[in-house]
Amino acid sequence: MKDSLFTKAAFSEQTERPPVWMMRQAGRFMKEYWDIKNKYSFLEMCKTPEIAADVTMLPVDLLDIDAAILFSDILVTGEAMGGQLSFTQGVGPKFANPVRTQADVDALDTDVVHKLQYVADAIKVIQQRLNGKIPLIGFAGAPFTVMSYLVEGGSSRDFKLTKLMLHNEPELAHQLLAKIAKVTAGYLNLQIEAGVNAVQIFDSWAQALAWDDYKEFSHRYIAEIISNLNRTDIPVISFCKGSSVFAPLMAEAKPDVISIDWNVDLADMKKRLPQGIAVQGNLDPHILYADKKVIKERIHRLFDSMRGQSGYIFNLGHGIMPDIPFDNVKYAVEVIKEYRY
Repeated sequence: MKDSLFTKAAFSEQTERPPVWMMRQAGRFMKEYWDIKNKYSFLEMCKTPEIAADVTMLPVDLLDIDAAILFSDILVTGEAMGGQLSFTQGVGPKFANPVRTQADVDALDTDVVHKLQYVADAIKVIQQRLNGKIPLIGFAGAPFTVMSYLVEGGSSRDFKLTKLMLHNEPELAHQLLAKIAKVTAGYLNLQIEAGVNAVQIFDSWAQALAWDDYKEFSHRYIAEIISNLNRTDIPVISFCKGSSVFAPLMAEAKPDVISIDWNVDLADMKKRLPQGIAVQGNLDPHILYADKKVIKERIHRLFDSMRGQSGYIFNLGHGIMPDIPFDNVKYAVEVIKEYRY
């Protein structure tokens, strides 16, 4: 995959156009996704290699994107460690046994990578189906984000319980984060061994943190994970909501690519990052609701601003929303693939 547009851009080589993939590209905006989702629970989809492969392949077949991303969930590590995970339509993920005390943290297991073998099995099926056509991206949730779900017991608007642990019981928070980081590094190495061509670390809720807290309770553990990866020829992408603020610090963890949210001028951010770190992003996904002429104009505006830059992968600032018209997403990919620097 060294000669793929995606891999070249991820390693800061010049490409004739930006490669394209999109977060949540295999998801709820597709009728074909619902055809599968209506037959199985979300966790069944994640844990059955053939079904995970079917979903992973949807945007490859229907959108002709430049990289596939494994269909899974960031919370499978928390479940493997002992979290009782469930997904409910309209509610989202829930852990029935939240982690809030020393005893709760002590009870979490870190010798769990074997429990995630179903992900490695899915990767092997997907790679057979891709047959070398485009790279496959693996991923994991960052420790702070996984911690927030474990502590809150699910999604949260204010992360109150998580922040209370950070501020009142920092030692306990560090014990929890260290356990998650150990599992996450092992899990990503499992994916690399199984055959992914790149990995992305998702810190979906980092924007909830103040600068000092991000540095102490998130960045530190992402840097630790990246330093423990078997990353020869495997680009590492670091993403967080809040990257428009945190990107210069994120660069210190030495990822190959930083995925940038839509709150900053991407060309300006690229200049502020060290040489050799590529950027990914950063179209506001809401643009994909707009008229096609607006979608084209905004993509061209972004690309024109990045002209002459090596190391750029097109993506959204965050994931595709479920009610974005499929036709608009397909049109955006066509616009991107026609563009030339």
